[in-house]
Amino acid sequence: MTNNLTGRVAVITGASSGIGAATARQLARGGAKVALLGRRKDRIEELAAEIGGDALAMVADVGDQQSVRDAAATVRAAFGPVDLVVANAGVMLAAPFESALTDEWDQMVGTNINGLLYTGRAFIDDLLAAASAGKQADLVLVGSIGGHTVFPNYAVYTATKAAVAHLTRNLRAEFGPRGVRVKNIEPGFVGTELGAGMRDEQQRAGLEQWRTQIEILEPGDIADAVAYAVSAPKRVNVAELIVVPTHQG
Repeated sequence: MTNNLTGRVAVITGASSGIGAATARQLARGGAKVALLGRRKDRIEELAAEIGGDALAMVADVGDQQSVRDAAATVRAAFGPVDLVVANAGVMLAAPFESALTDEWDQMVGTNINGLLYTGRAFIDDLLAAASAGKQADLVLVGSIGGHTVFPNYAVYTATKAAVAHLTRNLRAEFGPRGVRVKNIEPGFVGTELGAGMRDEQQRAGLEQWRTQIEILEPGDIADAVAYAVSAPKRVNVAELIVVPTHQG
């Protein structure tokens, strides 16, 4: 790609760690201003300090629509209109369906689905305005290969990621003709904190075992994929990108 990210204004949710933090660093290195949204104030402030003056730390809960709206207003006041959104925040809480804690279901639906909806809605006017002005405009939704595959005891999580995949396709049909590139980045096994909050100890241990059986991806691998996709010429939309460890197949 010959295009760089200089002059772009990016928002990354779930920027406290993992893929979100790596993506923020990568976009900033490419020349973008980056707004870091996350719930852990100390983490995002530390990352903003590391990146420097073109980074803004904003405490926000993507499952709370007003929280996202307030964050969007703060970002615009600091950096101006946004033209790149990476909706990355997500949670993965596995358990057998018959014994799962239903508040974990609520948390996954609230973050993985509602969080993407609220984030997209908060910034879509900015993206449409950027596209109308002839600029690149990107809405990146971070999904998972779980949206296409079957993992026992992960039914609700994979259902939320299937929703992300189909949401992306429908939003592409809605906004592509208006110049906004909507894309779905779908990672396989990545070394992140995802799943660390599972209360089912057996499933949490099983996840860690899966991650040690093969050489898994690093967060920076997904950040590279995001940067590649959003740096494409304006006429190109890398619409769906699956990124998995080689040995995952």
